[in-house]
Amino acid sequence: MKLLVLNHYVGSPALGMEYRPYYLAREWVRAGHQVMLLGADFSHVRTRQPEAGDQQLDGIAYRFYATPPYQGNGLGRVKNIWAYLRAVWADTPRLLREFRPDVVVASSTYPMDIWVARRIARRAGAKLVYEVHDLWPLSPIELSGMSRRHPFIVMCQAAEDYAYRHADRVISMLPKVHDYMASRGLALHKLQVVPNGITLDEWQAEPPPLREDVAAALDAAAAGGVVVGYAGSMGLPNALDTLLDAARLVQGERLRFVLVGGGHEQARLARRVADEGLANVTMLPPIPKAQIPAFLARCDIAYIGWQRVPIYRFGIAPNKLMDYMMARRVVLHSVEAGNDPVAEAGCGLTVAPQDPAAVAEGLRRLAALPAEQRREMGERGRAFVLANHTYPVLARRFLDAVAP
Repeated sequence: MKLLVLNHYVGSPALGMEYRPYYLAREWVRAGHQVMLLGADFSHVRTRQPEAGDQQLDGIAYRFYATPPYQGNGLGRVKNIWAYLRAVWADTPRLLREFRPDVVVASSTYPMDIWVARRIARRAGAKLVYEVHDLWPLSPIELSGMSRRHPFIVMCQAAEDYAYRHADRVISMLPKVHDYMASRGLALHKLQVVPNGITLDEWQAEPPPLREDVAAALDAAAAGGVVVGYAGSMGLPNALDTLLDAARLVQGERLRFVLVGGGHEQARLARRVADEGLANVTMLPPIPKAQIPAFLARCDIAYIGWQRVPIYRFGIAPNKLMDYMMARRVVLHSVEAGNDPVAEAGCGLTVAPQDPAAVAEGLRRLAALPAEQRREMGERGRAFVLANHTYPVLARRFLDAVAP
């Protein structure tokens, strides 16, 4: 079977996020299928930008289209999106001539790629799949406060509704979307939930050594007490202001915080640490994904937080939480959502979101546990991921849902 995946932000372990298309594609290639991933040559979530053109990575064909760089979520990002969609639209004849897919997957976070994907699918006689990462336009409305009448939001809504009407299958990473999607016109027999996951080989091999500044920061933190780690994007949805507020509340106690990552909020958060004299917090630039296991192995508690927003009633599917659990770390989860993998697995403690006092108290409670009890909780988290969230399992579920 030939699968063509449109994912604007597609990455790889060498390029950075997004990782999911790469890991699914790698499993499909291993199973004997052909895969082509279509991405833009510029993405704000990657750590390294590829050259425009065709590449082969681990048997997966990539095609990166030339797009303008941008910063933030303004007009520059919109221009980047449209440049990508125009390029794929124009490339349709070549894609049909050179690849001619059996399945076309629209998977770019924003939904407007459904129009391009359907054009390709119809001309190829292929099955059309719409993969939902986040619910757009609800996510920018509820997370960023965008007006429902904003032209970009109106466009997203039209595309989402179109996708539910015309896709042959809808794959959702979020588990509690059935009522919402049905209200927007989806026949629920088309829907399959395939959450995020992890790749086993990254956790079976010896991880590469940590970057020197990260190793030194962890050494210093461990010397001062219990290490609270965070590894991932630093944007508004990650609620890291709440963690810094909690760090201020526990100054003078034995909790030490080491945060690694990049994103729109990284510079502002770093200024907060400096301006407020948070001596118990160290912030560092992002590390390669391959170093994440080594980083987490040096942490005692792993933190993940969310804003208190209604959008999470549809569930959450965070990559970093899967990494935390695979690393056998006890997790402090600050969330109110339709699902809670930490509670399901029994691998940590869940507290209210955007509540610094609750986060501080949760960290104190976990830090006070005997090390053996924290290890047992961490083992439960790893067992939960191995049973439900490895990419061989998820790739098969995806194929079972979309096979012609």
